[in-house]
Amino acid sequence: MKQIKIILFIGFALMSLTNLAQKKQLPPIIDRELFFGDPEITGAQLSPDGKFISFIKTYKGTRNIWVKKTDEDFKKAKPVSADTLRPISNYFWSRNGKYILYSQDKGGDENFNLYAIDPNEALKKGQDVPKSKDLTNLKGVRVYIYELPLKDPDIIYIGLNDRDKAWHDLYKLKISTGEKTLIYKNLETDRITGWLFDWDGNLRLATRSNQDGSNDILRVEKNGFEKIYSTNSFESSDPYIFDKDNKKIYIVTNKGDDLNFSQLILLDPTTKKEEFVEKDPLNKVDLNSLNFSEKTKSIVSTIYNDSRRRIYWKDKSFENDYKMIQKSFPNDDISFFSSNLEENLWLFSVSSDINPGSVYLFDRTTKKTAFQYSPRPKIPMKDLAKMTSISYKSSDGMEIPSFLVLPNGVDHKNLPLIVVPHGGPWSRIYWGYGGLPQFLANRGYAVLLPNFRGSTGYGKKFIDAGNNEWGQKMQDDITWGVKYLINQGIADPKRVGIMGGSYGGYATLAGVTFTPDTYAAAVSIVGPSNLNTLLNSIPPYWESIRKVFYLRMGDPTTPEGKEQLVRQSPLTHANKIKTPLMVVQGANDPRVNKAESDQIVVALRDRGFPVSYILAPDEGHGFARPVNNMAMYAEAEKFLAKHLNGRYQSTMTPEVEKRLKEITVDVSTVTLK
Repeated sequence: MKQIKIILFIGFALMSLTNLAQKKQLPPIIDRELFFGDPEITGAQLSPDGKFISFIKTYKGTRNIWVKKTDEDFKKAKPVSADTLRPISNYFWSRNGKYILYSQDKGGDENFNLYAIDPNEALKKGQDVPKSKDLTNLKGVRVYIYELPLKDPDIIYIGLNDRDKAWHDLYKLKISTGEKTLIYKNLETDRITGWLFDWDGNLRLATRSNQDGSNDILRVEKNGFEKIYSTNSFESSDPYIFDKDNKKIYIVTNKGDDLNFSQLILLDPTTKKEEFVEKDPLNKVDLNSLNFSEKTKSIVSTIYNDSRRRIYWKDKSFENDYKMIQKSFPNDDISFFSSNLEENLWLFSVSSDINPGSVYLFDRTTKKTAFQYSPRPKIPMKDLAKMTSISYKSSDGMEIPSFLVLPNGVDHKNLPLIVVPHGGPWSRIYWGYGGLPQFLANRGYAVLLPNFRGSTGYGKKFIDAGNNEWGQKMQDDITWGVKYLINQGIADPKRVGIMGGSYGGYATLAGVTFTPDTYAAAVSIVGPSNLNTLLNSIPPYWESIRKVFYLRMGDPTTPEGKEQLVRQSPLTHANKIKTPLMVVQGANDPRVNKAESDQIVVALRDRGFPVSYILAPDEGHGFARPVNNMAMYAEAEKFLAKHLNGRYQSTMTPEVEKRLKEITVDVSTVTLK
């Protein structure tokens, strides 16, 4: 089934002097370790033959890959990787199960190399952890993974930008030896962004980004390419996989002025004839994902997400199995995510808004289900807060779909509120468990998660409504959410905070500059403060989407666009900030450079306004190491409690306390380069 593509320690806490009766009704404070520490086990995958289960678990203080026999207890597993610097998060089995491969960067710089492990070395009694082999072994290079052909399990097709940082050349890589063979040199004039192979491993299609922001799907021919499908700069087309006959390609697209929500079509690359397959039966949201069987080469299900997930089954046998399992978990989301090649064994997860998840093994032959693990089994789910879907009108009347998490045990009246804008901004919030919202709700805050205009999933018109609206109507969508909750009597207008990362960090800075009277506390995590410097420093491998950034945000190469971006930059209005601000940054961030945080910190410092600054030297765009996360959130919850009159956990481990001191910056030392 292939998918498209987005601590039961109850600590004592210092509580600020708010309504004591209300405080006594809140659930006990849950240790932040349970939310942000390493999961006990996560990321399980079945080996292709189904005999083994791999997973991620801490080894020598860092998340690494482990392997066990499928029918063994997890206690008998052996580590097969030993990275001690940075957690491993992305890995997969080779098609024949001989190797486990994973990608890893250095300190969050997003220059990923590809590594291979022979897990059999670790499964032999008495053997140490096998040494990972760096298959690409390049510095300053970002590896893309394109295809693992079924018929040639020792081969993987990858992209390398070692020749030109902006464009990836296509290589065939032999896993067993590391031998690389150049298949196609991707010149600046080609602008190839991806490659598609058929079920037999033949290279059939490519995708291209044009200089005007439009995109093409190309048929690969001996002497070049033939354009077979095109979309303009505000449309999308995602070629996914060939049909069972290897003749037509499934594409998710929203092409056409009369088409708002994305739909699934079949395209014949030879005749260019299109066939409509499916769109949302309720005509409310985009097609979210497509699940496919590699055994039958057929669609198993399609998924749509609005307030909750909706599944539409195409395979009756899978549907029957799903419904049988669903009887045991009627209120949860069930997701099949890993199988053996025969697809008779499946791993599936069960989760909800108050359930961080559990993983089970399902035998489709015997219909037996066996519990495997829970990533965070010590979180007291009875104390977690429900997530509800809400909507409200923005400044121009546009309806904004959002989610609200309200703390347990108290009346939902006059609560301190924290708004958490998502990153992207071209992404969205889904219903389900979230560590940060639950952490904040446990501290007594109402949590608003707005899907402001520009968010994906709600149709082309909703995305396009965010064009050139950073800090303007996009920000109104957030501000009017605060107003809505105040008018509903849920939020205390004097105790409103905002906290977000990436675009959410920008929205945080925009909130305290453009609506300075709205917020009493703000935490910006890797948030850009100057849109001109942001666009002038995007990673070179984003060259293919540079024009789309200019069209959707503002063009810094034109006087009008540059002026607009200056106007929409929080840094321009830093003199208006009167909200206590905490800034968080990863020193190696290639997307939002350290200078973005330095600039706003210096601007506030130089006008004598207090500002807190957390800077991790071993992180990039967001924190991957749990010790950094826990140090940052320990400081953030104390900061929010101080200014919003909330509660917080005063305790932390010596390791976290030490790390917090190391990454807390004396703002008087910050200089601009």
